[in-house]
Parts: sequence; C-alpha cells; structure tokens
Amino acid sequence: MTLEIFNQAAAGDAKAQIAHCVALDDWASVLVAKRPFQSQQALLQAADVLARQWDERALNQALSAHPRIGEKAQGEGKEAGLSRQEQGQVNADDAALKQALQAGNIAYEQRFGRVFLIRAKGRSGEAILAELQRRLGNNAHQELDEALAQLREITLLRLQETFQ
Repeated sequence: MTLEIFNQAAAGDAKAQIAHCVALDDWASVLVAKRPFQSQQALLQAADVLARQWDERALNQALSAHPRIGEKAQGEGKEAGLSRQEQGQVNADDAALKQALQAGNIAYEQRFGRVFLIRAKGRSGEAILAELQRRLGNNAHQELDEALAQLREITLLRLQETFQ
C-alpha cells in the first residue's frame, strides 16, 4: 500500500490495512484519525508517539496475538503470517535450543505472568534465548518497560514494512 492510498482510504479500510501491526484497535483508530500524513516518516513518528502511551493493560491486550517465542503462530491472518516470518531465524530443528526456549518461556511466564515478547526479526534463536535469560533478571517494572519497548519496535517495524 502507498501512503497516498492510506491517506485517501475510508477510515475502516485504512484501519484494516494497519490492523496487523498490533492487536490494539484504539491505536489503529487514533492513527487513522490523524491522517493525512505528509510522509512515511510523519506516519511513523505519529505511530511512535501513540505507542509510547501504552501501559501494562495495552501490553497484555496486544500479547493476545503473539505466540510464545519458538512456537509458530496459528491461523491464516496477516498477523499470524508475520509472526511466523519474524520468528523464521529460530531454528526449530535444534532440539537443545527448542528445549531451552520452552524452559525459558515457562520461567518467564511464572515470573512475570505473561508471554515473553521480543522483536524476533533479524535475531537468531540463540540471541533470543540470551535476551530471554537476561530479562529474567529484571524486576517487574524494568521488564514492563522492556516488553513495551519491544512491542513498539515490532509495531513500528510492521507499519514501516506496510508502506514499502
């Protein structure tokens, strides 16, 4: 999609075009209402400003659309397809890595009460595991901040890719 088409589309159509970026309907609605954008950079800046307002409730809502790291997203929707693609560098054939990620996911969920979230695109399974293990040492506030930062990264990356 081009920015020009996004700017001119009916609100519902424009919202549908960015819904895959994050499972937060309010974010998409507000971003669509801010149109027209003069450039992709202006769109990304507005999206980032809105994303910096997210809190723990928004994080938990958005996580409903994210599978555990190392697990493949189910479904045929665009968001599930992106998740599978983003986690593509996690080597599912490496049994030791798969087991370590599963154990890390369990430990993380027990410690923080939610799914571990990380921008997987461009990271190897080993790098993701190292970040998971490091973040297990965070306190609840630090981890909330890191998880929200990762959610913003994922969202903005998906938005940017939508308009390329």
